[in-house]
Amino acid sequence: MLHYCEDGAGDPLVMLHGFSFDHRMWDDQVRALAPQYRVIRPDLRGFGRSPAGDEPYSHAADVAALLDHLKVDRAILVGLSLGGGAAINFAVQHPERVRALVVIDSSLGGFSAPEIAAAQSRVVEVARTRGIAAARDAWLALPLFAPALANTSCADRVQSFIADYQGWHWLNADRGRPLAPPALQRLYTIRCPTLVMVGELDTPEFHAIADTLHARIPGSKRVVVAGAGHMANLEAPDAVNRSVLEFLQDV
Repeated sequence: MLHYCEDGAGDPLVMLHGFSFDHRMWDDQVRALAPQYRVIRPDLRGFGRSPAGDEPYSHAADVAALLDHLKVDRAILVGLSLGGGAAINFAVQHPERVRALVVIDSSLGGFSAPEIAAAQSRVVEVARTRGIAAARDAWLALPLFAPALANTSCADRVQSFIADYQGWHWLNADRGRPLAPPALQRLYTIRCPTLVMVGELDTPEFHAIADTLHARIPGSKRVVVAGAGHMANLEAPDAVNRSVLEFLQDV
């Protein structure tokens, strides 16, 4: 079972974090959302306080099991980067359980992103040859995090979150089961209200993913977060909170 936190009361809203982060990255959003929603924040498998486990898994299946445990039939899903990809996979597999979908600087299963893949491979190589501390430094040095590290309001938090990441996924073979066919080929099946957000300063590949999501998910809304990069919720929390709340008011 995933470790999770709950705050507030109302319609269930599940928040899924990015790679190397954990549930704490959503603290700024909880303060805005908990007065109206039951906010559920899991640590995805192998991150934060959730164990990696030994069996094959999928993040979407883990989220489904968590909702079953909490006796939640339908929820709003919010995800960033890795968490966005997991939320999309869940929406594809369990459309009847998703009331609305919000993805921020999202990944996307089946989308060709060679620069992202190459960067991840380099960090894995550093972890296996020079250790986890060096890998954390290499991860933070990626262009992905440059806007956040230049932002004095969140740079220390971003560094602290990554310093706490144990690095399991860099040292071990990932047992995650990919969705087949991948979400990229099934986006047209997502019929719930969907908000696609991307930081203005995020990398070109993540902008291309956002464009693809907006083009292929029927009726989706797209918002560019001005002045923010890949960690938009940390870099521009007020703008992200405002956009999410305005979107959810119409759901």
